[in-house]
Amino acid sequence: MTNSTPIAQPLADLLTAVTVQAQHGPAAATVQGLTLDSRLAGPGMVFFALRGAQTDGHQFIDKAVAQGTAVVVCENLPPSLDPATAYVQVPDSAEAMAYMAAAFYGHPSQKLQLVGVTGTNGKTTCATLLHKLFRELGYRVGLLSTVQNQIDEEVIPATHTTPDAIRLNELLARMLRAGCTYVFMEVSSHAVVQHRTTGLRFVGGIFTNLTHDHLDYHGTFDAYLKAKKGFFDQLGKDAFALTNADDKRGLVMLQNTVARRETYSLRSLATFRAKLLENAVHGLHLEIDGREVQFRLIGVFNAYNLLAVYGAAVLLGEDPTEVLTILSGLTSAPGRFEPIVAERTRVTGIVDYAHTPDALENVLSTIAQIRQPSQQVITVVGCGGNRDAAKRPVMANLAAKGSDRVVLTSDNPRFEDPNAILTQMQAGVQPQELGKVLTIPDRREAIKTAVALAQPGDIVLVAGKGHETYQEVQGVRGPFDDKQVLQEMFDLLNK
Repeated sequence: MTNSTPIAQPLADLLTAVTVQAQHGPAAATVQGLTLDSRLAGPGMVFFALRGAQTDGHQFIDKAVAQGTAVVVCENLPPSLDPATAYVQVPDSAEAMAYMAAAFYGHPSQKLQLVGVTGTNGKTTCATLLHKLFRELGYRVGLLSTVQNQIDEEVIPATHTTPDAIRLNELLARMLRAGCTYVFMEVSSHAVVQHRTTGLRFVGGIFTNLTHDHLDYHGTFDAYLKAKKGFFDQLGKDAFALTNADDKRGLVMLQNTVARRETYSLRSLATFRAKLLENAVHGLHLEIDGREVQFRLIGVFNAYNLLAVYGAAVLLGEDPTEVLTILSGLTSAPGRFEPIVAERTRVTGIVDYAHTPDALENVLSTIAQIRQPSQQVITVVGCGGNRDAAKRPVMANLAAKGSDRVVLTSDNPRFEDPNAILTQMQAGVQPQELGKVLTIPDRREAIKTAVALAQPGDIVLVAGKGHETYQEVQGVRGPFDDKQVLQEMFDLLNK
């Protein structure tokens, strides 16, 4: 057990918010820990049998019981029940787990100022900027993001955009004990559908945008939209719901929420307004609510991110002028439009996590706005395996349209054949663009080739993996860092 595990608690105390269909076995069971992994089940533990995309936890109930687990929470009872084990039958094991985890860890979200950020793109940047901003404002702050989790200064590696409900409540409890008052977290569509955020109290929610992504999981765009909207439907009447009024689905997010409805926009009337004065290689110049501010971040998409962060901070009661002053000096999250410059040749490398068509289009559009006429844009891009295949030809098409040269390569092929993914990408390249496209499956070689193609002053975009420090092939994660590889190639240029 970690030091964040609370004292043993009666099972009955953890079931107060849970819909129980049937209960068998010892009613006075005492709980010392929670797990959804049967290998960790044992005396004093609750084992949750969850139905996942790959496996069904109900298959492992007997194993958990054999290891002495105190309680089994499941949707379907096994044929035979062990008299020493308590069985709790529920309509949805994931939902029950979320409520029980919140209760087990003392409902930490109710004692924190918890703000969630959802949308296809911009979640990590917004959550990271809010974390940095509120630390600069003098608070102890928690961060739950794709890149990393943070308890003030302590960094904890992240494995999912939003952790499972047990891990999430454990982290929130640790943040509370560490003196954090604010926590900013990314809320993925998977997390909403899988009840990872059920039972949490949010003081605010932010919507960034909605574009084509995760259709491999949700099936349809409408289901994806409903998953995002589900987060705002769960907000309480004392919370704020801040949405991007310029996104065509932005106002849809607010349709059923009882939270206070707020908007931000670069183009229309909104609670928080910004006007883009300049978008250059040295940063953004914006007018926000009548104040002109120079920011270090680049790109129109970052203008939206900055405006969302500003709006959330003001809604949380912070002084607008102080917020803008601090924001003007902040940098983005790792792997989000992160520049590297080769000193001798002045070739600019940009590492970005763009792994959706919209994100890639935004990055290429930003580069187009800040590039000089003499600069070539050379893009290295791939698509992940075992993920939405429909976006593969679209990504290649966008890369070819927005670049002078393109190198198609592997991303994280996972359990798919990298060459099959690349063939699907190649199908999206228009005949007139084929001459500018190379296909090199080895990602290191692809980056090396792109740098070799660059003339002094050119721009090399390496898209898709951003902050990731690994490449996943056939279930194995080997070390691979786009930024590090790009820097190595630049170091060779500088010799």
